[in-house]
Amino acid sequence: MCHKFSKNNRVLDLYVRLSEGKVINKTEEAKRFGVDERSIQRDIDDIRAFLDEQKTDRALDHRLIEYDRSKKGFIMIGSEGSMMSNSEILAVSKILLASRAFTKREIGSILKKMIGGCVPFKNMQLVRELVSNEQFHYVELHHKSHIQDRLWRIGEDIREHNLMEIKYAKADQPQETVTRLIEPVALLFSEYYFYLNAFILEDDGKGSHIHKYDYPTIFRIDRIKSYKETGEKFHVSYADRFEEGEFRKRIQFMYAGELMRIQLKYYGENPEPVLDRLPTAQIIGQKEHECTINAEVYGKGIIIWLLSQGDKIEVLRPESLRHEMKKKLEDILKLYA
Repeated sequence: MCHKFSKNNRVLDLYVRLSEGKVINKTEEAKRFGVDERSIQRDIDDIRAFLDEQKTDRALDHRLIEYDRSKKGFIMIGSEGSMMSNSEILAVSKILLASRAFTKREIGSILKKMIGGCVPFKNMQLVRELVSNEQFHYVELHHKSHIQDRLWRIGEDIREHNLMEIKYAKADQPQETVTRLIEPVALLFSEYYFYLNAFILEDDGKGSHIHKYDYPTIFRIDRIKSYKETGEKFHVSYADRFEEGEFRKRIQFMYAGELMRIQLKYYGENPEPVLDRLPTAQIIGQKEHECTINAEVYGKGIIIWLLSQGDKIEVLRPESLRHEMKKKLEDILKLYA
């Protein structure tokens, strides 16, 4: 029997245990707190009133306290709207594991916090079991870099418009680095890796800096060996601000380059794979078993995807891309000659 709990503490204790999926039996709780059962009933009524108020303020909050005869006690049903549901947690966990974006240690820590913080207590073990096998066999990427803190620091530099100097490892010679002065504008994730979008700066010969290219360069975060703020800021007008979402629609496999308007012919019944892969795609003509599609893309990363489509897709325009596709296919054919 316990006499140390005030009414407020008692109500909070009951609320926390209900939120964790535990059953509240009035007789047992009355003995535990050293009060009568009517006091426990009033506590439960107070929690119900609180949940009703929450429902008014936040339409997504659907929690209720009900008596479960089979369990001989009160339980909380529904879930708080601001928290993720069991199915959402499971889906996000699966996506994180499939992304292979983090080291094994990082993914273990993230999943533990997600499941422990968002899943009702009674369902934790089930969710853990559903992801445990995939987590056990998780294969981290070869670079094995811990990048979470780096992402946050670079994110702050993007927000604060801080000029940065980075040392970046070359893809073909990872032991060598190049130094770049950059304006960081966005963080992106694609095909296993996190990337930084940034404009490379060069000296204009008059004591100032200008963009080396009209489009941002893409740096893989794990290849940034060191970075620091220069102490200078860069200005971006509202009209010229970098539209991360619009850029993401037009980039394939994180290959930077100039904006290109392309026209494709798709041979098949359902062009959905093309429309899903190229968010800017528009069908401009359709016949039986084929359709013509226009789209906008940045860079030559699109070629990698086009080659993966085999004879389902033909490049119509621009002629330069059509010619490059033809040359790539001829080179591939030589490997099998």
